Amino acid sequence: MNAANFSRLSATQIAAAVASGAAAASDVIEDSLTRIAAYDAIQPQVWISRASPDSVRAKAAAVDLKVKAGAQLPLAGVPFAVKDNINVGGVETTAACPAFAFTADESARVVQLLEAAGAIFIGKTNLDQFATGLVGARSPYGAPHCVFNHEYVSGGSSSGSAVSVAAGLAAFALGTDTAGSGRVPAAFNHLIGLKPTRGRWSTSGLVPACRSLDCISVFTNDVADARLVDSIVTAYDETDAYSRPAPAPKAAPKKLRIGVPKAKQLNWLQDMQSAKLYEAATARVHEMGATLIEVDITPLLDCAQLLYQGAFVAERTAALKDFAASQPGAMNPVVRGIVTGGRGFSASDAFEAEYQRMDYLRQAAKMWEQIDALLLPTASTIYRIAEVMAEPVALNSNLGLYTNFVNLLDMSAIAAPAGFRANGTGFGVTFIAPAWADAFLLDLAQKYLEAGPAFEIPALDLEPHLANIKVAVVGAHLNGMPLHWQLSSRNARLVKSAKTAPSYKLYAMTQSVPPKPALIYDEGGASIAVEVYELDEKSFGSFTAEVPPPLAIGSVELEDGEIVKGFVAEPRAMIGAEDITHLGGWRAFIAGLKK
Repeated sequence: MNAANFSRLSATQIAAAVASGAAAASDVIEDSLTRIAAYDAIQPQVWISRASPDSVRAKAAAVDLKVKAGAQLPLAGVPFAVKDNINVGGVETTAACPAFAFTADESARVVQLLEAAGAIFIGKTNLDQFATGLVGARSPYGAPHCVFNHEYVSGGSSSGSAVSVAAGLAAFALGTDTAGSGRVPAAFNHLIGLKPTRGRWSTSGLVPACRSLDCISVFTNDVADARLVDSIVTAYDETDAYSRPAPAPKAAPKKLRIGVPKAKQLNWLQDMQSAKLYEAATARVHEMGATLIEVDITPLLDCAQLLYQGAFVAERTAALKDFAASQPGAMNPVVRGIVTGGRGFSASDAFEAEYQRMDYLRQAAKMWEQIDALLLPTASTIYRIAEVMAEPVALNSNLGLYTNFVNLLDMSAIAAPAGFRANGTGFGVTFIAPAWADAFLLDLAQKYLEAGPAFEIPALDLEPHLANIKVAVVGAHLNGMPLHWQLSSRNARLVKSAKTAPSYKLYAMTQSVPPKPALIYDEGGASIAVEVYELDEKSFGSFTAEVPPPLAIGSVELEDGEIVKGFVAEPRAMIGAEDITHLGGWRAFIAGLKK
C-alpha cells in the first residue's frame, strides 16, 4: 500500500456518513482492517492486542442495524483504539508488562460511553511500560516509530495510540496523560492531543500511574474530532473518587491575551529548527488578533521538578508497590528504577512536596490574572530511538520540560501541530489554561489552525526498515582512528561510549598495519573502553566481510550487562603481542606511542 492508502481518518465525517446512510459501518471497518494488516508490515509494534476481525465486523453490523432503526449515534461506525493501560471488557490489559496482565471484567467508563455512541473498538495500543516515559521505547512489545521518520521516537507513553491515528488505522485513540504522555506523541506525529481537566473524564478502569494526577486523553487528526469525543465522555462518575462535575463553561474573553515565556527562558536543547517553528507559531497566534504577553514561567518549571525529582514520584511507587516487590525482574529496568525510587521518600517528604505545590499553584493563579492561556512548545526537540536507548533517562526528561507541571497545577491543555523539522518529524505547541477551560482551549486551537495556511504533511515513512545491529569497536575503528571510515561510510550511528565487562584483556598485535589491538576474553581481565555503533543488517554484513584475520566479529559483554557484536581475536593474535590491559583502552596506548 502507498501513502494514499493510509490517509488520515475523520471521526466526524465517518459518523455523519454512517448516520445519513451514505456509508455503512461495515465498510468503514473493512477498510480499517485492511489498513491495519498492511501497516503491520511496517510497524507491528503499534499494537499489543487487537479485537478479532469477526468481533469488529459483528459490532459494525450491529451499528448499521441501529442506524436503520433510527438510533442517534454520534460516533456511528467510527473505529477507535485504546491505550493498553485502559480496560476493555473481556480483553487483556497488560500496561506493557506481560507478567502484570489481567483480563478486565468490564470496560473503563470512557470506553463504555464511546461504544454506546456507536464507536467500534479495534485494538489495544503499545505504551511505555506502566505509562512511565515520554519516548515510547520502554516496552517489551517494541518501540513504535514516528510515522514520518522511523529512526525517531513516536513519543510516549501513549506511543501506539498516537501512531494508530497518524497512520490512518483509527479515527481517534485514547491515551493517558500524567506528565505529557498525551501531548508529546501528538507533537511528533502532527496530531491534536487533548488533555482534559483532571476529573473531567472518568479514570475508572485505568491502571494508575499517579492516581491523583492521571488523565485519560485523546488523539485526533483535527479539533472537531477532539471536541466530539469530549462531548461524549465528559461526565461525572460517582465510582471514580477523582471525578469532578464540570461547571458551565465560561464566556470567552473579548480580548485574547496569550502568555509566552520571557526571553531566554526556553531551552531548545540546541534544536534551532524547533525554535524557529515556535517563533512561527507565536506569529500565527498574533495573526489571530491575540495580544502576546511575556510571563515568567520559572515557577512552573520549578514545580515540574516535583514530579520525578521530588516526593510525588512515590505515588508511582504506591500504584505498583506489590508488583514491584514480588516481580521486579518483570519490569523494564528504567521503569523499575523510577517506580522503586519513590521508596526513598518519607511521609513528611510528601507533605513538604504538597506544601511546595500549593505555593506554586498560588503563583500560577497570579499568572492567570494576566493572561487567558499560555503558549509553550510541546517538546523542545526529538530524539532517535537509538539515542534514547543509549541514554534513556536524561533524554526522556528533556521531552517533559514543558509538560510535567500541567497536572500538578490543575491545568487543562491541548497540543496542536506547528510544522515539521527537516528530518520530517513533527513539532507542536501546547495551549495551557486553568482547570475547566477545555471548551475555550478547543476553540483557541481551532482559531490558531485557521489563522495561517494549513501545514503540508509529509508522506509517511512506509519502507520496512532493516533491523539495526550494535557493534563494539575497540581499536583502529574508534572515532578519529585510521579505519573509522569503514563505519562512517556505512552511516554507522554512535550509540554510546562504554566499557566491556571486567573480563577482557587487550593486546597490541605485532606486524599489524595500521596498528590494531586484540580483545581476548579472560575472567582475570579488566574493563576495556569501547565505542558502540549501530549498523543496519546490510551494512553490518559488508563491514564484517572486510575484517581480516586474526580478528573476527563475535559477541562482547558490556559493563552494564548488554551483549553486542564486537571485535574479538583468534589465539594466534597473541603471538608476540604486548599486554596493554592496564591502560584501559586503545587510545591510551596510541597516545603513549606518540610521546
